[in-house]
Amino acid sequence: MRTFFWMLLGLLLLVGAGGGVYITGGRPALERIAAGDLPATGAAPAAEAATTPPPSSPPAAAAPSSSSAAAAGGADDHGKILFYRDPMGLPEISTTPKKDWMGMDYLPVYDTPTGAPAAAEASGKGKILYYRNPMGLSDISYEPKKDSMGMDYIPVYENEAGDASNVVRISLDKVQKLGVRTEAAAVRTLTRAIRATGTVQPDESRQVVVTSKFDGWVQRLKVDKTGDAVERGQTMLELVSPELQEAQQEYVRQKSISPNRAEAAAQQLKALGLSTSQIAALDDLKDTTASIPVVAPADGQVVEKMAIQGARVAAGEPLYRLVDFSHVWVIAEVYEQDLPMVQVGQAVDVALDAYPGQTFKGKVGFIYPTLTTATRTAKVRVELDNPGGKLKANMFAAVELFADMAAGVLSIPENAILDTGKRQTVLIERGEGRYEPREVKVGRRADGYVEILEGVAKDEKVVVSANFLIDAESNLQSALKAFTAGDQPGAKP
Repeated sequence: MRTFFWMLLGLLLLVGAGGGVYITGGRPALERIAAGDLPATGAAPAAEAATTPPPSSPPAAAAPSSSSAAAAGGADDHGKILFYRDPMGLPEISTTPKKDWMGMDYLPVYDTPTGAPAAAEASGKGKILYYRNPMGLSDISYEPKKDSMGMDYIPVYENEAGDASNVVRISLDKVQKLGVRTEAAAVRTLTRAIRATGTVQPDESRQVVVTSKFDGWVQRLKVDKTGDAVERGQTMLELVSPELQEAQQEYVRQKSISPNRAEAAAQQLKALGLSTSQIAALDDLKDTTASIPVVAPADGQVVEKMAIQGARVAAGEPLYRLVDFSHVWVIAEVYEQDLPMVQVGQAVDVALDAYPGQTFKGKVGFIYPTLTTATRTAKVRVELDNPGGKLKANMFAAVELFADMAAGVLSIPENAILDTGKRQTVLIERGEGRYEPREVKVGRRADGYVEILEGVAKDEKVVVSANFLIDAESNLQSALKAFTAGDQPGAKP
């Protein structure tokens, strides 16, 4: 009586319209359905066929139909017959062929769907375990069906189920909506950009101070403003000096007496700061001049002016300070950990807030030997030309240096890495909306790429865009599998 109750409960859940239904688990499957361990619709997981003995031959008065007659033998090309169900879906079964009160044949229930084993073997993919939603939803079915849009559910075969836990499946429509992009792993040279901040400073080798080598008074200022640009040999001021006038007179006198003694007097004039051309000008004079011009020793811009009209000037006292701004320095602060990758002669890009979008090219000229204790940075001198004088002293600058870290290493884009802190994972494209999560071992990172030590082969495509969304889809699918483990094909009770 208890066995009959279980079979009756199973049939109530497996009622279908016409053509017969099937159960691939026989009586044991019905018992599991009655216990609530298996889904009540579609094909149950494979199990041994029912051990119910073949039904006996019906009495001659029953006059069974041809299909029932074939089933009376216990089996045909559809598989083994388990029992017969009411054609109208009523909860009544029979172990032998029979008719209902309207004369309709009871429908046979087989242990294997018609032609299923042959079709599975012919496909080369094994048996069909279940059908999955064509849009990538978590919904599955144990028999063919369509979704709300009329699209057929996609069969999942035995040979595909082996990697079901490792492969994330997403419909092609969803792949396009998510904007999934991939890039192949390739061998490349990793170049790291080192960024630092700095300030523009004058080139120390292009600064001069204009002085007087004798005592005197400023008779006339030719350059009288800070910021004036001067050229080499340009007269900046005129000085009157009794000491210099006496030396000039001595030179003129000695020149008329002896050339050798005139040469000694000329050396004295040179020591006082007169040039060879100024000394030669004395040869045409019958008497010396009271004032002597002081000229600029180099091209530059006046950044300091100490000379004042009529002021007394002592020997060696600075009169002007000139700076040539056509070539400047940028003193950059480079962090301690980046110093091993900085070398003299290395190319540098300099950008300034004053000139957005414009880059000035320079090179590393010197690495200072000490570090700043407070900031743990070292000063690096960057030398660059300053056409038009655009770069002003003390301007703030953003410095970028490029260092080759490794050549010929296998690498992938850095945004392809899903980093949990303890491990790094990438998604490998397997085609047709399938993506395989794979753990990798990474090395150096540079220029938006990361070195791959293990886990990915050359030319394998990794997901570089929307990988977090795919990862979320993978976690969702794993959670659904955990909660619906009893409903999955082949799940153990």
